[in-house]
Amino acid sequence: MQWINFVSEYLKNVKVYSNTISLSDILEILIIAFLVYYMLAWMKTTRSWRMLKGLVVIFLFFLVVDIIWIFQNVLGFAVTAVIVVMQPELRHALEQLGEKNFLPSIGFSSSSRKEEDTFSEKTVSEIAKACVEMGKVKTGALIVIEKKESLQAYERTGIQVDGIVTSQLLINIFEHNTPLHDGAVLVRGNRVTYATCYLPLSDNLGLSKELGTRHRAGVGVSEVTDSLTVIVSEETGGISVAYEGKLQRNLNAETLKEKMRQAMNMNGEEDAKGRYRRKGKNRAKGKKKAAE
Repeated sequence: MQWINFVSEYLKNVKVYSNTISLSDILEILIIAFLVYYMLAWMKTTRSWRMLKGLVVIFLFFLVVDIIWIFQNVLGFAVTAVIVVMQPELRHALEQLGEKNFLPSIGFSSSSRKEEDTFSEKTVSEIAKACVEMGKVKTGALIVIEKKESLQAYERTGIQVDGIVTSQLLINIFEHNTPLHDGAVLVRGNRVTYATCYLPLSDNLGLSKELGTRHRAGVGVSEVTDSLTVIVSEETGGISVAYEGKLQRNLNAETLKEKMRQAMNMNGEEDAKGRYRRKGKNRAKGKKKAAE
């Protein structure tokens, strides 16, 4: 194939190319690599990552069917369309570049801080306990648990809390006639980050007409992000979970805990610090020790 011949020809002339590379060329390569890495790291925490995968599929389709002329004619319109569709994400990325602490978001933060903010079994228990207690007295609640995709776009609509997740804190937030009871609570790791946040409503016609705005908002945010949303009905006191655009209703405490563990990939064994390890790895280690 043509690209194989190109690679082989390039490898033959590596020595010639190495003599023409200067220090400025190396610096340019490092700068471009850093910018590309940061862009990909940022895109992976937003909806843009899904769009990028879709664009890659389309690009591979063009390569397979070999209709380059269509690609050339559509490319100009495609770039403009991507800029228009991704306008909120691009604006947010530019704002992040102006912040002083944008470097920790790409992997330079301390490991101890990450361990402290891990979504743990204690967090699962506290959320489940709060939902059950609020369900008994029919207090409405909307709790969004962040996974890989960032919820910063919705944090702007709320009020910062930044407190450890406890059942008492959640119950006090959603208590009637309190300043923070209206809207959604966002949870990142083991911390309540923001309250009174506004979420996008789902336009899914398959949802029951019995469901109110709170349930539609929970399903809506689960459609556009990979987050898990826990909803307590103000009318019935029932507990529901919205994940990947699907709503599961009338859950008890144990079922709710299991749903959270599954969504947060916690189906493993908990260590002394509340972190989870995969059972497969532990079994392999056990077999290795037994063999020794």
